[in-house]
Amino acid sequence: MKTDSAYEEGEISEINMTPFVDIVLVILVIFMATATFVAQGKIAISLPKASASADTKEPLKPLVISIDKEGLLYLDDKLIDRQTLSDELLKKSDTATKGVILRSDAKTSFEYVVNVIDICKQNSISKFSIQTQTEKK
Repeated sequence: MKTDSAYEEGEISEINMTPFVDIVLVILVIFMATATFVAQGKIAISLPKASASADTKEPLKPLVISIDKEGLLYLDDKLIDRQTLSDELLKKSDTATKGVILRSDAKTSFEYVVNVIDICKQNSISKFSIQTQTEKK
């Protein structure tokens, strides 16, 4: 009786998913470890929910940029347009070292958030904290 020689030699006929799952879990842990959460501000916007958040207690107070659900910008609780935001960030030279707290309404289009981050990067600001609200269990 003749048998399939490739089967006897141990040919793998299905994909081993264990390495893939390991890589996905490592990426998830890295993402969770690098996410930064900060305290809630004064402008009435509905922040997205997160399971954990932390208060920032820094000696230098970072700038707070808020975006409401219509895409209107607020710099430290003052209504501001995108060009004026860029000008203000340019004036405040120490902002790059302090960083920026970005608050966005949960219903805000992601396009507005990316636009604000782009304005900050154009003004050499690379430290961001994205503010969320603690999820109630």
